[in-house]
Amino acid sequence: MNAAQIASVLNRLADLMELNGDNPFKVNAYRRAARAVENSRVPLSSLEGGPEQLPGVGKGTAAVIREIMETGRSKQLEELKEKLPEGLPELMSIQGLGPKSIHILYNRLGVTDVEELEQAVKDHRVRELPGFGEKKEKNILDGIRQYRQQPGRSLLVHALPVAEILLRRLQDNADVQRVEMAGSLRRMKETVKDADLVVATEDPESVAEQLVSMPEVIQVINQGETKVSVLVSFGFEIQVDVRLVAPDRFITALHHFTGSKEHNVRIRQRAKEFGWKVSEYGIFDPESGRELTFNEEEELYRMLHLPYMVPELREDRGEMDRQKENLPDLLEPEDYRGDLHMHTRWSDGTASVKEMAEAAMKRGYEYICITDHSQSLKVASGLTADDLKRQREEVDRVNDELEGITVLAGIEMDILPDGRLDFSDEVLEELDVVIASIHSSFKQDRETITRRILNAMENPHVHMIAHPTGRLINRRDPYAVDVDRIFETAAQTGTVLELNANPNRLDLKDTHLKRAKEEFGVTFTINTDAHSPEAFNFVRLGIATARRGWLESSDVINTLPLHRLKERIGKAR
Repeated sequence: MNAAQIASVLNRLADLMELNGDNPFKVNAYRRAARAVENSRVPLSSLEGGPEQLPGVGKGTAAVIREIMETGRSKQLEELKEKLPEGLPELMSIQGLGPKSIHILYNRLGVTDVEELEQAVKDHRVRELPGFGEKKEKNILDGIRQYRQQPGRSLLVHALPVAEILLRRLQDNADVQRVEMAGSLRRMKETVKDADLVVATEDPESVAEQLVSMPEVIQVINQGETKVSVLVSFGFEIQVDVRLVAPDRFITALHHFTGSKEHNVRIRQRAKEFGWKVSEYGIFDPESGRELTFNEEEELYRMLHLPYMVPELREDRGEMDRQKENLPDLLEPEDYRGDLHMHTRWSDGTASVKEMAEAAMKRGYEYICITDHSQSLKVASGLTADDLKRQREEVDRVNDELEGITVLAGIEMDILPDGRLDFSDEVLEELDVVIASIHSSFKQDRETITRRILNAMENPHVHMIAHPTGRLINRRDPYAVDVDRIFETAAQTGTVLELNANPNRLDLKDTHLKRAKEEFGVTFTINTDAHSPEAFNFVRLGIATARRGWLESSDVINTLPLHRLKERIGKAR
């Protein structure tokens, strides 16, 4: 298991301990250990003294970390799962409810699942509890509604590593000829219901036995000759569906199970024009009685007189109606030159300016921009104007010390609830990059919150708007912002809109990107909003989302060399 997965198990353990009402100091010890694991600069297996070498990790938590490293599980976590009501941990998926609140609901009202919680709220029993009240009751009902809109879906960032681990294991099996991810994972959707794999094999029984025997399997849902479904636990639970097919049918099965359903419908309609039928087994020509199979997906599309469409495009959003020359030349990972939104120890990050720069150099970046929080965001230790001057001095020192990368000085500045900006123009004009964003008063009405963002874009010193809709996937709805007015104003002012690659945000989402590009001509930036060097890895998710939004290299300023980036930032201002 990698560091992120081990940290996920530790955080899950801390959550369940808190649900159980365990000692807060013990709970916090596991949360500290999770942060230490996630922020470790070296693999845990390389630590000579073991996990105890990590800051804040004692003997007890180190023993749990070792257990997770060796087995992929925590006995303590499994015992807590057995002890607590089955539906109780599920309540943590509801926006506005943390483990402490759920513990109170469980102990005072006997709430053990979503249905019981909803009834308690409707009976107005929740508002009588300490720390709750009428407003929180309403927020809980909103959270339940949102939770039910996307039940049982995992974030891409969680499901993807699980699928990749299983993929590598299957590739090492001599009975497996080919294996690929499929479904929503292959299309890189922001959330997935389960992890899909397609395997080409002439010995499905052997492969099925390997799958059900994996140590992470906690339930075998189905074990047959053509499909194996298992529930696995890698710190969280997710269903894995593996299709077992004959090698000559691998490509058609891969295409079919990649989807989307809407894209597959269009493919079948296309085949019908030629008198053919398409299924997971191949293209069948009733006239000749032939069943056509393929070595690569490109051949399947060519047979249907269609240009090849990468998985990210297969959503029936116009891709089937385009000729090859009119399909986008999608952004590629190697096009990306630098990250323009990140945080350091100056605010709520975990690393220094130099450490972030060195990590970016290892990724081959040409530049980065340091954008710590501004003064009004006290919870994130926001910087004052004087702090910014001192940070600029540190940025200058790092630029003198390091060759091969340029560090720009910036800020992620709060747009205040009344629409004012957190710094004066005199402060902003000294910075290389100014990002404006909303971190408060999310419940304001549509006109008010839209006007806040428009005010920022109309300021000539603001270059970008970060995470423009404010959503947290599966946890918080976007605020009531008029996105069309945001897109229109961004195009008029030259303001760059961010695709925030943090896996909980991916904001702007794919459909917004496509609309903003095609209908308004907006320019974008893809940034990780990294609070540690490890978070630079999230750029992969941002680029995948950009591809789903039909973005090309020319749509994204992070693909520009430094001199052209500076020109673009200042161009319309």
